[in-house]
Amino acid sequence: MKTEEFKKILLNAIDREVDSYALYTALADKVKDSALKSTFKELAQEETYHRKTLQEYLSGTKKELKFDEVKDYKLSNLIESPSPSSDMKPLEGLKLAIKKEEEAMQMYEKLADASADSEQKKIFTELAKMERGHKARLEDLYTNSAFVEAW
Repeated sequence: MKTEEFKKILLNAIDREVDSYALYTALADKVKDSALKSTFKELAQEETYHRKTLQEYLSGTKKELKFDEVKDYKLSNLIESPSPSSDMKPLEGLKLAIKKEEEAMQMYEKLADASADSEQKKIFTELAKMERGHKARLEDLYTNSAFVEAW
């Protein structure tokens, strides 16, 4: 993959982080449940951190990307992605967020698989881990919210 193409992908990743920040901020403003509101605010802050990390890496001030490894329980395979709307319920917001994180995770996994350059492969793998972490957290929230009778 050419350097310009790689930079374009990283810029796209930064844009995705900005979009996710906007989504989580809007959801935090909308939901009434204080725990869910707090979680969406935390996710928005994490997106800000990820954007900053990607920008630092792109500019050369950060030499390595490293995110925690998280297991993918694939709960997202069982849910449908709702259409965004102004009257979206909190569970619908969670579904939408889960699907968005899954999309990003899968995109980075495909880019990692397609990369011949070991450094680029490593970066895409780290970005996939970052998105998988968000997805896992959202799936946990969804499970606890959607299936409260299990508790």
